[in-house]
Order: sequence, then structure tokens, then C-alpha cells
Amino acid sequence: MDAIKAGFIGFAERNIPNEVAKRLCKTAVSQLLSLGWDVCETGPVSDDDTYEEADTAITRLKKQEFNLLVVCIAGWIPTHAVIHVTDQFRYVPMLLWGLTGWMEDGRFITTAPQAGTTALRQVMQGLGYRFRYVYNRIDQPIPLEQINHFGQAALAADLLRTARIGSMGYRDMLLYGTMFDGLSLRRDIGVEVEFFEMLEIIRNLDQTDEAEVQKITAYCMKNWIFDKPIDQSVLIKGIKYFLALREIIQRRKFDAVTLIDVDGMKKLEGFPPAMVFMLIADQLDVCTIPENDIIGNVTQLMIKFLTGQQAHYMEFYEFFEDRVLIGVPDYIPSSAVYGDVHLLPARFGQFQGSLLNVSRVRDGRVTLLRLIEDRGSYSMHLVVGTAVQPRSWEEYGWTQPAPQLPSLEVILDQPVSQFADKVASQHTIVAYGDWTDSIEQLCLILGIQII
Repeated sequence: MDAIKAGFIGFAERNIPNEVAKRLCKTAVSQLLSLGWDVCETGPVSDDDTYEEADTAITRLKKQEFNLLVVCIAGWIPTHAVIHVTDQFRYVPMLLWGLTGWMEDGRFITTAPQAGTTALRQVMQGLGYRFRYVYNRIDQPIPLEQINHFGQAALAADLLRTARIGSMGYRDMLLYGTMFDGLSLRRDIGVEVEFFEMLEIIRNLDQTDEAEVQKITAYCMKNWIFDKPIDQSVLIKGIKYFLALREIIQRRKFDAVTLIDVDGMKKLEGFPPAMVFMLIADQLDVCTIPENDIIGNVTQLMIKFLTGQQAHYMEFYEFFEDRVLIGVPDYIPSSAVYGDVHLLPARFGQFQGSLLNVSRVRDGRVTLLRLIEDRGSYSMHLVVGTAVQPRSWEEYGWTQPAPQLPSLEVILDQPVSQFADKVASQHTIVAYGDWTDSIEQLCLILGIQII
């Protein structure tokens, strides 16, 4: 992952000795560096009458690029001195960080930093700043986890501003929940969506390099286990689709891609694209989701930029008393596989067989989340739970003996009925671990409501 870049400016009232403020701020900077951040520091700044120190800090900071501005309060400072600086960066996410005092000769010595932060918090909120407020406490660990989560969120917000999604086709199966509003998506989140036609892929098939076909074939044979004998021509066909798509993905620099699946690849080409998605995810480290689910792609990019994970999609199949059954009728990326990657020739309903991923899925603590777009405004639905291996089950319609689809049972941390009342799509995005705080901070920066 990219390093978090932070601008850092310390503040302390003019009657606090400068060497004390410097010492406190230097310690704070060292803590940020311990997180692996790149820090451009300036200050500390006092409330001098001419704003000379503040203007010097502004000039220095404006020469730098950073994901967030750390507003470090080393002691009491009149509000105007801080706002004189911060308002020059009002569109940059800010961390309002109050330091703490120290013990000396059995006494607690304080510069009253929380006098400064408490005077600022409501003011910064009223000014519309996107910020997080944290504070140190004597003899307690510094809140580095909270600080780092906000830094990750600020970095993710920056990366989303230049992210690109490629969509082959639009609105597979005439679904409503996968539609999107391009202007609000660009305005509020920053992601650009670019469409391309399936015809481009078909025309690229004859241009695939035979040496590349053999190279990818060798990769598949080495890394995938085929549970039944396969038609080699099916494997080669899927590899050629992948190579044709790879040319477009790399040329147009897509960070995520979605394909028209049921009404496109399956209906018109007679080829379920499960293995194509697998190769895109595993070979290119590009987020993938079927059925033109652009909002699902955006959710995946949020997780990838926050955590580095190749977050995968799953569908809701059943709700139980304390858990939900989620699974996929096609593929998961290798990063989500528990053990070896298993593929199986299979057929569902009227669609001809292709290679279905039947791997076991990693379990453990997970966050299920989904961005929601409603008439140009955005919210985020998320829940944390514990994923366990599923009971024996099958989806009706597969040729017998029906395959066990990649799936999980997720025991939710909240009542299923409470979750179901807010669910907004058949697709959910799965991230391993509890990422609630990081997601909430990203949503705070982007102005997205958590539900």
C-alpha cells in the first residue's frame, strides 16, 4: 500500500515556552513516523499578533502534497490562531490531536492542551471541516490505531479521486440495484466510470499472442486443481477472453472492472466468465464483480484502498435466526480461498458448462458492506460478523450431482432482522477483519451516511 502522507502543524499559546512545545510536537511526529507515515512538519505556531509564525507555516505546507493535515495541539491556544492556518486547507481531511502533560517530581504538569481542542472541536465542525478528534491521556497508550485508521481513510479518499472503473455493457438482467449516477459518483467520491463494448473483446480474440496463451495455460495448470477432466478448448477460450480484456484494462488503466454476465457473456457468447474474473483478479490485482455492478466495484475499491485486500463479492442466499448464508455461483479470487483453488466443469439451467470455482472460502471475522446510491446521495450499510464454514447445501438448478458453491455462514453481531431491514442489494462485499472504524472515517471524509 502507498504510504500515508501527512502535513503536521503544532500549536501552543505564546506564553508556553517554545522549547516545551517543540519537545511535545517532536514526540508526536515520532509516533506518526512509527506508523510508516511520511510527515512534513512545521511549527509549532503560537498566537503572535501578526500571524507571522502561522503564515510561515502556511507557506511551507502549501509547497507539499499530503493526504491529511495533523492539527496538533500541544497546549492552550486561542482559536483564531489555529483557524487562520486550517482554513487555508479546509478541503483537506484533518486530525485534531490534543497531546497531554507529563509527570515531574510526583506532580502532573499540563499545558492545558484539551482547553485548546475543546475550544476548537465545535468550531471546526461548524466550519464544515472533515476531521477526527483524538486526545492523549496521561499514563495511557497514545490512540495510534484511531489515528492510523483516519490516515488510511484520508489516503483512500485521495486514491478514489483518481480511480477508474471499466464496465463492459450496462445493467445486466435489467437490474435496478446496479445502476449508478455518474455525476454524483464523480462529485462525491471521485470515481470515473468508463464503458466498453463486448464487441471490442470479441474482436481482440484473434489478436491474442499464442506465447501468452501458453504462459497463462501453464499458470492455470500449476495453480488450479480440476476436480474432473476438463475440455482443454474451454480453458483456452477463457484464457483468450482474459487476454483480450487485459489489453483494455491495462491500456485504460482500470482499477476495477465489471462485465455483462447473464445477458452478455453467457447469453451471447455461451461462456460463463468465472475463470476470466479469476484471472483478472489474480493476475492483474484488479477488483472484479459480475453483472455490471458498478456500485459494488466502488465498494471494493474503498476496501482495497483502506486495507490492501482484494475484497470479493458474495450474494445472499438465505437468512437464518442468527446468521446469513452468502455464496457465489461462479468465482472468488485466490486471496479468499481456504486451501487450494478448485475448479469444476458444471452446468446451470440453460447455460452451457464452463469452469466453476468450487473452492472453500476463508472464514473468521469479516465485515460485510455495501455502498448505496439513492437519487444522487450515498450511504453505507455495513455489519460485522464471524464467518464459519457452511452446512451442506446446494442451489437448485445445477446439473446433478450439484456442486457445493463457494460460501460462508456469517453469524452477525446484530440481529438478522435488524440487518435485513436495511439491506439494499443481493450483492455484498466481504472484507476480512473488523474494519468498522476505518470505513466510518472514510465515510466521514466523503460525507457518506452510515446506516
